[in-house]
Amino acid sequence: MVLTRLALTAGVLLASTALASAETLTIATVNNGDMIRMQKLSSEFTAQNPDIELEWVTMEENVLRQKVTTDIATKGGQFDIMTIGTYEVPIWAKQNWLVALDDLGADYDVDDLLPAIRGGLTVDGKLYAAPFYGESSMVMYRTDLFEKAGIDMPDAPTWDFVADAARKITDKDNEIYGVCLRGKAGWGENTAFLSATANSFGARWFDMDWNPQFDTPQWKNTLTFYVDLLNDAGPPGASSNGFNENLALFQSGKCGMWIDATVAASFVTNPAESKVADQVGFAMAPDNGLGKRGNWLWAWSLAVPAGSEKQAAAQKFIGWATSKAYAELVASKEGWANVPPGTRTSLYENAEYQKAAPFAAMTLESIKAADPTKPTVDPVPYVGVQFVAIPEFQGIGTAVGQQFSAALAGTTSVDQALKNAQNLTEREMKRGGYIK
Repeated sequence: MVLTRLALTAGVLLASTALASAETLTIATVNNGDMIRMQKLSSEFTAQNPDIELEWVTMEENVLRQKVTTDIATKGGQFDIMTIGTYEVPIWAKQNWLVALDDLGADYDVDDLLPAIRGGLTVDGKLYAAPFYGESSMVMYRTDLFEKAGIDMPDAPTWDFVADAARKITDKDNEIYGVCLRGKAGWGENTAFLSATANSFGARWFDMDWNPQFDTPQWKNTLTFYVDLLNDAGPPGASSNGFNENLALFQSGKCGMWIDATVAASFVTNPAESKVADQVGFAMAPDNGLGKRGNWLWAWSLAVPAGSEKQAAAQKFIGWATSKAYAELVASKEGWANVPPGTRTSLYENAEYQKAAPFAAMTLESIKAADPTKPTVDPVPYVGVQFVAIPEFQGIGTAVGQQFSAALAGTTSVDQALKNAQNLTEREMKRGGYIK
């Protein structure tokens, strides 16, 4: 009896000691569906690693960008793992703000990462963030509404086709809107969509001498087309809608088309979440016959800030969350169609995934079609499809997005919004020393 009590006491003490010595990783992430699923499944990780505890800080996209940028720039040390994107990684790595991920596990297979995605997260041959999911953008549309209207969606539509179809299938009396597009201000929200769209209209952010280009016919054509289309065939309050708001509209059957991130495909085709799951088709992002489509390239990725004191544990978690094994875990719990897309070659070679995900081929084709090194019709001095890979872009892009959102809301004109965008961008580029 005494021995049993001693053994029990020793066991409790050991458990208490292990708990007391556990490292707590604070993880900043975005409130997108795949990240919410990661948080839910992370109990699998902590079961395998009882010496590591996880604390989640989940935020809306614009808030996340602001919080993690402030924290890492001021060396605040609030987070051990950050969810960041293709824009931040090369800039922050060159400023020595990120830890090179060289300890993700023996079976991680970094060479399996899609070259287009891995390339944007690599600096001087080292991986500084591991992609949780990768994406381009494409058209998601209601096949039943197109059939009813007698319209056939081509695999690679033009913007004129999309605009014409959107107006035809709009039925405002029944709350069916022909097209949903991002209108919420933010460099990663409406500015991302309109920058990619502008590429296909022949517009660009800067010429080869870094002079802003918002005072050009190409930008006026882009913004006028966008505002007119959403006024005619978009939902009310479109200037407040970002990714998540438009996702909810599409899933509830209120959007005839939605042009947005390829990652949304698994959500709009999931019967548990989408009323129109069995009525969704996919097409490439539109073009204007100028050689560039309006699709972007992005990866939401997990990175370790240099200020973290728990870098080994952080890399262990990132290795788990972005591994092949994690994909298999999601597949076992929620089906192959819900595996985070766009990161690994092996996923797109997996017959089970191809069978379960009708959007797989279009997603991969869209990712391969985006070229961050040559994003525009005319040459530019920058890299990036829906962003410009300079430190100043985060502030400039949000300010420009506010002008675009105001034009959509009708509180300013297209001409005035572009004039304001030109002036504020010129001012910031002079301040940054790009132009005189």
